[in-house]
Amino acid sequence: MNLKRKNPALYYLQRTGFYLLVAIITIYLMVPFLWAVLTSFRKSGDLFLQPLQFVTAPSTLGNYRDVFANENFINGLGYSLLVAVGAVAISLLFGSFAAYALGRFRFRGKSMIMYIILAVSVFPQIAVLGGLFTLIRNFDMYNNPLALVFSYLIFTIPFTVWVLTSFVRDIPGELEEAALVDGASPLRTLFSVLFPVMMPALVTTGLLAFINAWNEYLFALTFMGTRRTVPVVIANYSGATQFDQPWGQIMAASIVVTVPLIILVLVFQRNIVSGLTAGAVKG
Repeated sequence: MNLKRKNPALYYLQRTGFYLLVAIITIYLMVPFLWAVLTSFRKSGDLFLQPLQFVTAPSTLGNYRDVFANENFINGLGYSLLVAVGAVAISLLFGSFAAYALGRFRFRGKSMIMYIILAVSVFPQIAVLGGLFTLIRNFDMYNNPLALVFSYLIFTIPFTVWVLTSFVRDIPGELEEAALVDGASPLRTLFSVLFPVMMPALVTTGLLAFINAWNEYLFALTFMGTRRTVPVVIANYSGATQFDQPWGQIMAASIVVTVPLIILVLVFQRNIVSGLTAGAVKG
């Protein structure tokens, strides 16, 4: 307000520049997705039209019908859902216990454990691919969804523990003290008192871990043979001949896979914001 009174021209110039920057970033982020949506509603021959003709070409649902008629795609959706939900459930369960211990109790080596967790979370997947593949083959788990569930825990559990530990540290200790005075055990305190308070952080970490597991490609390609998850199925889409690339069906399948994630983010956006910003302000 002071700037608006002192120098109105500079004030409106700054606001114009801000909204212009927001518009540019929005267009930059949304145009690829909108173009993919548009491509999913076009015939294969329309892809070779000029941009203006391509945009105004008649729409068709044929690509979506072909996608849902593809048995491999439907199976891929099921395997992706099974693997992602399983990995997230195990990560939240064990991650909550670990975060409770690291955030509430004092013991020797706690800082070292946190540093190890942080190091594991940033470790590249390709570095552990060979060792994991050997273990999976030795345990006869190749082409088994459980192999993906346990391999995804490598990057979902460290992320879950790190985020939840920071959140647990900021929970007032009076809540636990009141529960202990009432005779609740530490485990009962965790489930009945802390879990409801941790819900925003649980939703945030669970959703982000789910997105990572849902979109993961490298492990799914390496550890699965015929039981492929949906990213691998989409990457292996092929046309009637080796020279035919069904871009319309690929885009339709990508939209079908992406829309549920967008819906989840929109539904839980308040929990995500509160979970990510929890502990940012002390008071």
